[in-house]
Amino acid sequence: MSIKLELYRVFKEVADEGSVSAAAKNLYISQSAVSQTIKQLEGQLGVRLFIRGTRGVTLTNEGKTLYTYVHSAISLIENGENKIAQTKNLELGELVIAASDTITSRYLMKYLKTFHGQYPKIRLRVMNGTSSEVISMLKVGKADIAFVNNPVEEDSVCVHSCLETHDVFAAAPNFDIDFEAEYTPAQIAHYPLILLEKRTNSRRYVDGYFIQNGAVATPEIELGSHDLLLELAKIGLGVTCVVREFSEEQLSSGELRELKVVPPIPQRYVALCSLKNVTPSAACAKFLELIGCMSQENKK
Repeated sequence: MSIKLELYRVFKEVADEGSVSAAAKNLYISQSAVSQTIKQLEGQLGVRLFIRGTRGVTLTNEGKTLYTYVHSAISLIENGENKIAQTKNLELGELVIAASDTITSRYLMKYLKTFHGQYPKIRLRVMNGTSSEVISMLKVGKADIAFVNNPVEEDSVCVHSCLETHDVFAAAPNFDIDFEAEYTPAQIAHYPLILLEKRTNSRRYVDGYFIQNGAVATPEIELGSHDLLLELAKIGLGVTCVVREFSEEQLSSGELRELKVVPPIPQRYVALCSLKNVTPSAACAKFLELIGCMSQENKK
């Protein structure tokens, strides 16, 4: 569009008021500036828009036709500006978070509850998947932010550490194993293992730990849920590898007991991932503020 929007704003104000002077007062500009703007618009369109009279101005037929469209267009723009203002003030908007079931239930739930209580007009959506799946959701724009278990190897993604976690081996208290003894990864590998599926980031991390220590994990049971690991280990089906911070209830109650393994699995983090060079929305920024993740970009 070659004609500037501001010309149409002045045109609409004059048409609404039926007066150049009233329009000038509303727009905080001089009457001559309004008159010049109307002349400029008429010149660019090649038609007369107003009939000047002693009591003000009235629209010509061409002016009436133009006014119908200008009124609709400016109303849509103003509505858009209002929506943007509401979004900035957290009175409107949507926040889409991608995370695994375990991270959602064991880590994010309290923050989701608090955020919803503070900003009830923001629509919250949570999409679940494995770490690789939620990173894919983030990269294609289906999610605003993603929470995963480290490590993350994606050049297009910023990684911020949120919660330090420790993977530990555990079993039911009646499982046939000496809980006071220390075990090597090779010794643990000989027990019936209950592990996550290979497609998960956590399983790949544990497999890497075994390999680095000269052992190979061949689990008897592979599952897609951290909670199922806990449940099957509780009934004595084998040794499982779980996140200590997500298993505090079972470990503190004695339903499961942690094994002493040397060396221990290196600590890692629940990480917040966002796209590089993308400014977060107001809602997203408030959620990040609530989470309080450490600002350590690309920490692996």
